[in-house]
Amino acid sequence: MGVRRPVPTAESASFQPLPSPAPEPPRLVGVEIEFMGPSARRAARALAAGVGGEVVAEDAHAFAVRGSALGDLAVELDLRYAHPQRHGMTLPVRIGPKAAAGLGWLVSGAVPRELIVPPLPVDRLGEVDRILGLLRAAGAHGRGATLFGSLGLHFNIDAPAADLPRITAVMLAFGLMEARLRREIAQGQRRLERHLPPPYPPDFLHRIAAPGYRPGQAGLIDDYLAANPTRDRGLDLLPLLLGLDPARVRAKLPYEKIAARPVFHYRLPQAHPGAAGWSIAPDWNRWVAIERLAADGERLAAAARAYRSEGNAWADGSGPLVDAALPG
Repeated sequence: MGVRRPVPTAESASFQPLPSPAPEPPRLVGVEIEFMGPSARRAARALAAGVGGEVVAEDAHAFAVRGSALGDLAVELDLRYAHPQRHGMTLPVRIGPKAAAGLGWLVSGAVPRELIVPPLPVDRLGEVDRILGLLRAAGAHGRGATLFGSLGLHFNIDAPAADLPRITAVMLAFGLMEARLRREIAQGQRRLERHLPPPYPPDFLHRIAAPGYRPGQAGLIDDYLAANPTRDRGLDLLPLLLGLDPARVRAKLPYEKIAARPVFHYRLPQAHPGAAGWSIAPDWNRWVAIERLAADGERLAAAARAYRSEGNAWADGSGPLVDAALPG
């Protein structure tokens, strides 16, 4: 095994804590960051040199850094056809390892690499900021989007899988805040905005914002899948729902790239690894704002009523009840 080294020290931004509606174990957060530039192999070696660990090849375009100061990291080409040994069951077309390796080399100039950080306590998210400097020094670049799509920054936040009302509240809070979040993330740039995941459909948001909306597990899954039969959403609940009822989800989406995980998969933010000093903290704090609104039943209900009464006008400004939840 490689030698553990401390994460390089650097000044990091403030990461706000998650609200705790009730006593519960500390919730962990996994982080995924896409970047352009160095190969997965080169990026993995740069990480190991900075935070320790042993680089292990999983295939031609996927490498693990095992035993680093942040746990087991992974870097891979963000293309499931390049990793058929892991995604074969959900690939409409099967290809072998040699063809997958060749395909990966062919598209590596256009397809991002993805850094996958294992679940960490919130008070360690600043260390993710610091390892971004290692990738940047190795040549990682990118500013929010590529020619073909968003350059993703994803958070996988532990979700209370058995608490359907809380899951429903978080889903609603995100939907009510999404218009404002999209504006902030895109920074007024149409180039960035057009690559963001599509928003929740208005009919779906009106449905879940209704005062009496309290679905059971089957109802929640059916409503979500009917309106969102894709992982391409800012808050993707498919990993969570797949864990609750695999047969129900796979009957609707047999080939969708989903792994069952009890997490809120928040994939609206965009990564800017090429920007010196870029931090994941502002986007993390926006997620905390979503959970704060979800945890405040009175304010969430008032925001839902305002949304249902204002209709399309809501998209022009999320409203004071929502704005109050946002940082800054």
